[in-house]
Amino acid sequence: MDINMTLLGQSIAMLVFVWFCMKFIWPPIMNAIEERQTQIADGLAAAERGQQSLDKAQAESEDIVGDARKQATTILDQAHARASEIVAEGKTDGAKERERQVAAAVADVEQETNRAREELRGQVSAIAVASAEKILRREIDATTHEDILSKLAAEL
Repeated sequence: MDINMTLLGQSIAMLVFVWFCMKFIWPPIMNAIEERQTQIADGLAAAERGQQSLDKAQAESEDIVGDARKQATTILDQAHARASEIVAEGKTDGAKERERQVAAAVADVEQETNRAREELRGQVSAIAVASAEKILRREIDATTHEDILSKLAAEL
């Protein structure tokens, strides 16, 4: 094959084109590619940091929820203990109140008994006076006297 001018011109044009591309076009394209790689790497690093922060936040939230559950359990236990104390106090107060009411009822019964005795004494003395008066108004006879006393005993 003959090397002619066309082939030589095309070769020179190709070399000029390659040199031009290497000098003016290739560096901006490489810079853009490297910049994009840097942005992607930064984005991946940020995503990794975000994932780590998310994992850390989830762990902290689980700790907080666990602490809250422990506190809730403690509060419930305290509430149950307090409820038991209140029930015990109520039973104690109820027993004291029952004893007080029983004592008051016994005192009322004693007062009523004493009042009834006093009333009965008054009635007995009135009957005795009436009987003595009847005895004194009648003749004093032994059979009459015994009859009046038996009636008096029957009334008592």
